[in-house]
Amino acid sequence: MRDVTYPPIIVTAKAAFKALGQRIRLSGTEHVPREGGVLLAYNHVGYVDFVYGGLAANPSGRLVRFMAKRELFDHRWVGPLMRSLHHIEVDRGEGLGSFHTAIDYLRQGEAVGIFPEATISRAMELKEFKTGAVRIAAEAGVPLVPVIMWGTQRMMTKDHPRDFSRGKTIAITVGEPMYPTGDDPVGDTARLHAQMSQMLRDTVAAYPADEQPPGSWWVPASMGGSAPTLEEAARLDAEDKRERARKRAEKRAKKTKR
Repeated sequence: MRDVTYPPIIVTAKAAFKALGQRIRLSGTEHVPREGGVLLAYNHVGYVDFVYGGLAANPSGRLVRFMAKRELFDHRWVGPLMRSLHHIEVDRGEGLGSFHTAIDYLRQGEAVGIFPEATISRAMELKEFKTGAVRIAAEAGVPLVPVIMWGTQRMMTKDHPRDFSRGKTIAITVGEPMYPTGDDPVGDTARLHAQMSQMLRDTVAAYPADEQPPGSWWVPASMGGSAPTLEEAARLDAEDKRERARKRAEKRAKKTKR
């Protein structure tokens, strides 16, 4: 693919990280192959995960094409940028098209990024995974590489004000690849979840203690933080879903009256 926009975006992002005094901690990046198709599976804790997720593949010289919700592509300014970076539009109501696009990208030797949780985790720990990641990797015949990001939620996530103050540590951990065959997508998804859950615990434990005092809102309740539990987060997600449905219904009703 011809990339005109991506390289300067990376330079700009790294300059921004430096200006913010951020310490980027990368580990396990050798697990990202330098060539050939590869699917990277990320946890999802904040709105800026897309910005930092590509760093996992940067030491290998790869550009990651993220699978992202359609709403971003519909945005007046963000949409053209997303398309110029060759990211993949995902329609949650009809995901078959993005499924095949991802497979095509991987067969062309691209690095593709996916969030198996589909949405941000308010609990800051892994939600239930969709089976799409292992099915895409199996169909394309490529390795599935797990990636954990930590610290991005401190800047911008659900239910909390934005905080782009200086000096934050951003930790990115890359794990050993899986090679799904397609014979047992449910079992492979469970194994991916278990592997990434352990990676998350290890990454949280290794995070600078002076930046992560006991009871921090961005740390899972199961790890000593005050983030909602998975059950509480599920309730909040359901409330959000109902509210979005209500607003859509009101919008349709107004159009009908016109």
